[in-house]
Amino acid sequence: MTEARPAFYALAPGGWRDYVTLLHPPYTLWHLSYVAIGAAIAPHFDAGIMSLTLVAFFLAMGIGAHALDELTGRPLRTRISSGMLVALAVGSIGGAAALGVLVAVRRDLWLLAFVAVGCFLVVAYNLELFGGRLHGEPWFALGWGAFPLLTAYFASAETIRTEAVLAAASAALLSHAQRVLSTPVRDMRRRAASVTGRIEWQDGASEPIDAGSIARAPERALQILSAAIVLLAVALVVLRVT
Repeated sequence: MTEARPAFYALAPGGWRDYVTLLHPPYTLWHLSYVAIGAAIAPHFDAGIMSLTLVAFFLAMGIGAHALDELTGRPLRTRISSGMLVALAVGSIGGAAALGVLVAVRRDLWLLAFVAVGCFLVVAYNLELFGGRLHGEPWFALGWGAFPLLTAYFASAETIRTEAVLAAASAALLSHAQRVLSTPVRDMRRRAASVTGRIEWQDGASEPIDAGSIARAPERALQILSAAIVLLAVALVVLRVT
């Protein structure tokens, strides 16, 4: 690779940069957008409830899940100590659960089921419990795509209607596409020792193949998709508040 980084958004290791890298900024914003979309398509829009739900998912997914993931194998190669990663995970997931309970008491106690499922998924997926059975693409699509959208919708609507299911299916498919694009690129950056080869075109031209040329297109697609999802979420929220 032109830069031996574990992800296209990874900063140089050390200090505060490790904590920024740990957040996986484009992907965290992508998945938080599902929360905003779920709240925005609900029949009754409540900006306060949406904000609390966003904070809860930022804590659980943006910090807690990624801290546990880094604790398991150091995929981002940060220098954050294991003790700090554990503290971040426990504190953020605990804080997310507390916010979930608060919203459930204010809105609907059925939200406690969403809190329980969310906490279970964050821990089981990122620590690869049960032999990693919950660490595959279907669980990522459901847990990081459909689940945030459905949770935010239910927090506002106190029910699940057809539009929520359809939107959740869309979020799951988008998250699945994210994994399809990101997994081979991630493996290329983190596991490949070398990549060599050439493309021979029909007109006689040729060009070399390396890890950078293989990763360039899917990573660009991921950057564009993350920006598009965020803009869609912002547009829907603006629609509801104006």
